[in-house]
Amino acid sequence: MLVSILIPCFNAKRWVAQAISSALEQTWPDKEVVVVDDGSQDGSLNVIKSFGNRIRWETGPNCGGNVARNRLLELAKGEWLQYLDADDYLLPLKIERQMGFVRGHATCDVVYSPVLLVNGSEGAASDEVRAIPEPHDPWILLARWRLPQTGGPLWRREALINVNGWKPDQPCCQEHELYLRLLQADAQFCYFDECHAAYRLSHGDTVSSRNRTEVYRQRLEIKEKMEQFLRTRGELTPGRLQALNQARFEIARMTWLRDRTSALKIVDRIKQRQPEFLPEPPAAPGSYRLIYRIFGFGTAERIAACKRHLVEARASC
Repeated sequence: MLVSILIPCFNAKRWVAQAISSALEQTWPDKEVVVVDDGSQDGSLNVIKSFGNRIRWETGPNCGGNVARNRLLELAKGEWLQYLDADDYLLPLKIERQMGFVRGHATCDVVYSPVLLVNGSEGAASDEVRAIPEPHDPWILLARWRLPQTGGPLWRREALINVNGWKPDQPCCQEHELYLRLLQADAQFCYFDECHAAYRLSHGDTVSSRNRTEVYRQRLEIKEKMEQFLRTRGELTPGRLQALNQARFEIARMTWLRDRTSALKIVDRIKQRQPEFLPEPPAAPGSYRLIYRIFGFGTAERIAACKRHLVEARASC
């Protein structure tokens, strides 16, 4: 069964050779490697061309990552797809092991697995694995932002076509927005516990690194759509609602540092949807939980800020 390994590239000269090599070195024999250069200006295209006829490639003007991913979807010939960002790489058994899993799970549309975290420098993979904890309910995992980044899963091509592929104008959280539409379309997500994909921790200028406010807004929008869909279907279980509101609470804590008014609005929405909500550790340690339960979010945050200032003051003495 043919697997298409699809690599979008934009200004990734430093990494793209490793990405392509890791695709070619996959032990799964029935594969193709397709690269779309999204208008790189740093010499990435020359690196891509150096692989000759071992890969298929094309280039064009810079139109954004999801446009490149959709073009790769059009070019792919395989029934199964492996997306691989140009600054990440695969371990040699990735596709062979996940395709072996597919054989025993005929209805699966997305095989998702943990990923290795890699330093943003030339270092080797760290010992840390981005685990995917139980419960392996994909709705809960999406709410908690625990489904893997683009290279972690193996995707059935037909499932992506059925939801019209990647959203071209999605500024960030691209795979999470796609995960949502796949779940809404009843795509089957299957967990495979082996880790064979490496994700390089953020480096360089991205929307996620330069505009945290937009990232939080997009995350909240995805959670809102999730909740509305699950309520309509009668599938908003207590566990799913808790996961959604725990994720909102964590965004509220991060937002508080920049915009207290917005943070309080997020918490007010949590109270409206789940009046009995109590945040969970580690985002809410024991003393914080107690203050939150008795006095509310704002007081808990102000006391937490005082504690941080005291610790910083003592450290500077």
